[in-house]
Amino acid sequence: MSKTEKQKMLAGELYRPGDPELQADAAANKAWLARYNAALAAPVSERHTLLSAHFGRVGTGAVIRPPFFCDYGYNIRLGDEVFLNFNCVILDVVDVTIGDRTQIGPAAQIYAADHPRDAETRRTGLEFGRPVRIGSDVWIGGGAIILPGVTIGDGAVIGAGSVVTRDVGPGVIVAGNPARSRQG
Repeated sequence: MSKTEKQKMLAGELYRPGDPELQADAAANKAWLARYNAALAAPVSERHTLLSAHFGRVGTGAVIRPPFFCDYGYNIRLGDEVFLNFNCVILDVVDVTIGDRTQIGPAAQIYAADHPRDAETRRTGLEFGRPVRIGSDVWIGGGAIILPGVTIGDGAVIGAGSVVTRDVGPGVIVAGNPARSRQG
């Protein structure tokens, strides 16, 4: 039995994003984003309820300040007390997991969506994803970009404006483009 395009996407395999099932999911997500982003003035508890109804997991006390943008929502898992400031983007074609008490600055971007490296395959329109895992007690500065497949260990610090191209170990501080380890 062959896999659906959605099953391929969720497995991190090459898939066609124009597939009708995925387009329907994307359209439903756009409608949810319109509701969520319109709730900026709503109480945090109301926004938490909206997140919990749409994401894969939303821990106690997790907060995302609108505006916020994502591809699907159902692949995002937030731990307890996670905080994302205004204007964050998560491209969640596969799992994006953010651990407890992690704080993410404004305009940070987390990309799990990826593209084939060779032009011929890219021309076919196929895409794939690589999961992003962010540990607990991580601090990600504003404007940072986390690339597909990256794992960030517990207690790490990502400097503002950094582009994280590789895994970051627990407790490590990185900054720059590409992000490199810095002395505390």
